[in-house]
Amino acid sequence: MDFSIRKIESSDTSVLKEMLYHAIFVPEGAPKPAPDIVEQPELKRYIVGWRYPEDMGFVAVADQRVIGAAWTRRWSSDNPGYGFVDEHTPELSIAVLPGYRGQGIGTKLLARLFQELQDLGVKSVSLSVDLRNPAVRLYERFGFTIAEVKGTSCVMQCRLS
Repeated sequence: MDFSIRKIESSDTSVLKEMLYHAIFVPEGAPKPAPDIVEQPELKRYIVGWRYPEDMGFVAVADQRVIGAAWTRRWSSDNPGYGFVDEHTPELSIAVLPGYRGQGIGTKLLARLFQELQDLGVKSVSLSVDLRNPAVRLYERFGFTIAEVKGTSCVMQCRLS
């Protein structure tokens, strides 16, 4: 599959909103939530006000359409994200549109994002993932390990240096 990768821009809010929706794991056989779920404050904050100095991310584009995205945001201990580890560790969000999964797009997005983060001196990245999500295997290939289990989900962390 031919696709390109570019940095997320401040004008990509609607793209990030779509990608955030596709980042929500739905177990097989379960109904998908309504798209407006991303308007809930606990999810919306993953994209609102994009481009704080520490926000970083990339999108994959094929045929002039965004087909995937990987981005990080930092949180504070008094306002943590789902995958919060500490205030120095940005939390990763990633999604690839369903028809494009399993084609190496997520792998290339993560590799590009991790290289940029390393170049900026970031030491580690965290994420939250449902343990039933097949993406867990991708994260393990990149060196993520489980830091904490929370019900059917876990917080994973990857050291970048």
